[in-house]
Amino acid sequence: MAVNTTVTEFILLGFSQNPRVQTILFLIFLTIYITTWLGNMTIIIIVISKPQFHIPMYFLLANLAVIDISDSTVTAIKMLWNLITHKNTISYNWCIAQVFLFHFTGGAVAFFLIVMTVDRYIAIYKPLQYLLIMHPGVCVGLVAGAWLGGFAHSIVQVALILQLPFCGPNILDNFYCDVPQLIKLACTDTYITELLMVSNSGFLLTLIFCILLVSYSVILIKIRTHVTEGKHKALSTCAAQIIVVSLIFIPGMIIYDRPFQVFPGDKIASVVYTLITPMLNPMIFTLRNREMKDTIRKLIRKMMPFTIKESK
Repeated sequence: MAVNTTVTEFILLGFSQNPRVQTILFLIFLTIYITTWLGNMTIIIIVISKPQFHIPMYFLLANLAVIDISDSTVTAIKMLWNLITHKNTISYNWCIAQVFLFHFTGGAVAFFLIVMTVDRYIAIYKPLQYLLIMHPGVCVGLVAGAWLGGFAHSIVQVALILQLPFCGPNILDNFYCDVPQLIKLACTDTYITELLMVSNSGFLLTLIFCILLVSYSVILIKIRTHVTEGKHKALSTCAAQIIVVSLIFIPGMIIYDRPFQVFPGDKIASVVYTLITPMLNPMIFTLRNREMKDTIRKLIRKMMPFTIKESK
């Protein structure tokens, strides 16, 4: 526990204290969470089981699905439990663990999107050498690097919290533990800590977002001016990744780019970032990918006769 910390648990205000509203929200968020699992697991299973998807782009897409499930689970499980039991407390230790896991998976997502951009850049600019450059060893190394980047980012965030004393108010106006709300409860001056938070989260998110936008602009220009074969597929893939990048980074920047203030509207951005985006990612990628759509249709057709036979 942090030095001089007397707080043993925090109270999460969540979205409402009305039991009926909490039950409705539980059903809504449970549906979103189940959809997240189904969509992302479908991508993972298809990529693993179908040989035509054993290429770098789909290997990275399957790994993004793993990160999406992990990222959503960190916040969803505790939130769903609180909604269905109508309890709103979280222990200090679990709160710190949630901060670590949230920024671990969230940081991994940010770095992983850089990896996916590099993959598209090589595919467009070096099509003949693509498979030689992006061989399995390189792909595994890039994925591991993204997770290590998330781990390093998360360690810094947890270190910011652990050196703060908590001895008074313990009410967090959120549905999960995160650095901006926790800092406000510390019994000490947090000016320097908040600046460090902005530099490690807000500035990092903004920098990566700008790099990704510039990179995709360069890639799109190349596709429109030089690519003839497979042009529509390349544009669709890049467009899907740009949508995903925007859904992830814009809500994150809203929360972490401004220090010293926490607004109730941050909850909406948090819901988009932690729950909606992991659910939408597989839909965005599959809806804009003909091969993936055709494979899912065939899989559903194969399962339907089996389901009918079982019901008989």
